[in-house]
Amino acid sequence: MTRQTVDTLIVGAKIITMDEKRRILMDGVMAVKGGKIVAVGPRRDLEDAFEATETIDGRRFVVTPGFINGHVHITGDALTRGYLPDDLECSFEEKLNKWVIPRYHAHTRQDEGLSAQFTAVEMLRSGTTCFVEAGTIRYMDEVVEGLQSTGIRGRVGIWVEGTAYRREDDQAHLNRQAIDKLEAEIIQFPAGDDQLIFAWPLLVGHSTNTDEVWRAAKSIADAKGLGISAHMSPYKADPDWFLEKYGRRPIEHLADIGVLGENVSLTHVAHIDAHEQDLLAQTGTNVTLCPLASLKGAFGMGAVGRFPEMAAAGINIMLGTDGYDQDIMRLTGLMSAMHKDARHDIKIFPATEVLEMVTLNGAKALGMADEIGSLEVGKRADFVCHDTDRPEWRPLLNVVNQLIWAADGRSVHSVWVDGARVVDNYHSTLIDEEELCAKAQSAGEAIMKRTGLPPLSPWPVIE
Repeated sequence: MTRQTVDTLIVGAKIITMDEKRRILMDGVMAVKGGKIVAVGPRRDLEDAFEATETIDGRRFVVTPGFINGHVHITGDALTRGYLPDDLECSFEEKLNKWVIPRYHAHTRQDEGLSAQFTAVEMLRSGTTCFVEAGTIRYMDEVVEGLQSTGIRGRVGIWVEGTAYRREDDQAHLNRQAIDKLEAEIIQFPAGDDQLIFAWPLLVGHSTNTDEVWRAAKSIADAKGLGISAHMSPYKADPDWFLEKYGRRPIEHLADIGVLGENVSLTHVAHIDAHEQDLLAQTGTNVTLCPLASLKGAFGMGAVGRFPEMAAAGINIMLGTDGYDQDIMRLTGLMSAMHKDARHDIKIFPATEVLEMVTLNGAKALGMADEIGSLEVGKRADFVCHDTDRPEWRPLLNVVNQLIWAADGRSVHSVWVDGARVVDNYHSTLIDEEELCAKAQSAGEAIMKRTGLPPLSPWPVIE
């Protein structure tokens, strides 16, 4: 029998395939060659079929597809998170204008590149292999360079705001300026089979862009096979603004101007009504829930959120970390628990469903369902080895339940993206993490000093 030569062979692992049958292989083999999976199945069927450049004893590992983070601010928050106290009481507009946007604007080009690199390493270290940025990048060159150095897969977009809020602003000029930015970034950072990082026409959302900018972004995305992502309706302020300006709610307005669809993802959507939900379902629009951001920001998700109804209506749901802890594994259990508690219904969002949200659903929203999201022959080799020789993994009796309810990113031992190992033995293979953390600390302190925002603490901080 002639053995097939492969690059990497993992033998004896517990493999959660996420394939059509959702097979869980308790003694599995996976073979990788040229960045793609060439075999995955029981060891008894495959162990002798391959000769590998590297063979990995997988008996201590649970192997999953790489996780997909549907919404993350890779700039602005990573180097300044934790500065604002969680009980800062002010309106949404004041929080954005006084406490959030000044932090973003205080970043230099070098800061944004470092922030992207730092966030990517944090995501990879906790099992995220692909992400969608929130559309709040200002310096694309430095950000893309920083991301490429880590080996992560992602979709990024420049900060675009086309709405004229002041009477003296030239709306036509702002529209043209915003659309020019969208067009330029797609040319500079084009999509391609060999590109891990490339641009999407991302929009900040809320009330930040006009109908002209939305239509232009959708036209670009449709023509180039790309996606769009935007924030919408975390608070009642968004519906109120749209009702006052257009006489209809946000999702109704976006549907009316023809910019919803299967390549569009809207993040938060806490304050929507039944008709808006129907429009999301009819158009195939994706939604992204950021559980920690929702709870920490007091969006009222448990009280008014319609995510169980959205799931029942067939709307594709993925999860995002937003600007806080980038360990998406922590959010899977949180996603399930917050809705079980809010509805007093233990059956809502079981572990199997939330695992789909960070794998298959994310892949679908990115238009990559045929490439990532599951461990199947022909798909890209984006996968994670979780170390079960740790207390949170033992006793290991139900693999998926243990993954969602007990484990987190601390047990991620190694990670592959496109067949390349980018994390090994708990550390990046490409980045000096000690140096990276030191740079992040210095940059964060300098950024906050430039903002002039005071440190707030109810307890005395003694230098």
